[in-house]
Amino acid sequence: MPIRHAVVVGAGIGGLTAAIALHRRGWDVTVCERALEPPATGAGIGLAPNALRALDAIGVDAARAAGSAIPDTMGVRRADGRRLTGAGTAEMAARYGTAPIAVPRPAFTAALAAALPPRALRYGAAVTAVDGAEGPCPTVRTAGGAELPADLVVAADGIRSALRRAYFPAHPGLHYLGETAWRTIVDAPDLGIRAMSETWGRGERFGITPLADGRFYLYATALAPAGTRSADPRAELLDRFGSWHDPIPALLDRVRRLDPADVLQNDLHDLAAPLPRLHHGRIAWVGDAAHAMSPNLGQGGCQAVEDAVVLAHLL
Repeated sequence: MPIRHAVVVGAGIGGLTAAIALHRRGWDVTVCERALEPPATGAGIGLAPNALRALDAIGVDAARAAGSAIPDTMGVRRADGRRLTGAGTAEMAARYGTAPIAVPRPAFTAALAAALPPRALRYGAAVTAVDGAEGPCPTVRTAGGAELPADLVVAADGIRSALRRAYFPAHPGLHYLGETAWRTIVDAPDLGIRAMSETWGRGERFGITPLADGRFYLYATALAPAGTRSADPRAELLDRFGSWHDPIPALLDRVRRLDPADVLQNDLHDLAAPLPRLHHGRIAWVGDAAHAMSPNLGQGGCQAVEDAVVLAHLL
């Protein structure tokens, strides 16, 4: 059987997982990423059982590769600390076959990249067009002038997918969810927090996720007009959430010591409508490029992983 060639557009979680899944089924893969280098900073990501089972199907042990933490419990609380819901992760493991884990996103993407042949990844290679997508052998063009023939193009170019806009020009695009979000990672091994939790206030949320080595992935959201930004995100978080229940004030004290650049802020979007289909000729869309969803569902990255593994299986 002749070797088949796949060009994956985007080196995020979905793109890297698709490249691994195809590579392990005998495809020759090239991953084109517009960024000049892998991300050195970032926050965390929760991997639910569906993503872990998909990764296991292609031989990727996320916990071993990226360092993980399994919380004792998961639950929702009010700002005054009153518990609204709660469940033990052991119960989830019994029901779904494995417990959810949390990993640092940069470490996870680095581990995925390391599972590919070194020459498969091309950074600084922004894809500008795909010619002949309806034919048997499309050509992927990059800003640097490279022309890459392919039997398959995987569009994993994220929530603002240029390929989605090019091939579905009538689609309404993104829908602002009315919330802005902050994300960061702090070191706090002395606090001894073993629970993954989300706290709800009026139009605000604060999430705590234990990571490996005493670190914590923190996220917060607030209702705000699109584009709202404060001069110092650390002060903004302290002002909004500093009076909430323990251990939120103690964690915010660690946030206060960070460089402001280490606190990421992004407005939250999903797709205004489903795409009419998830493929066009030899192009297939996965992850946020295909079906960007609200982060509070906890499935954006997980569905990208599942998309990638199922796509390779079907092909």
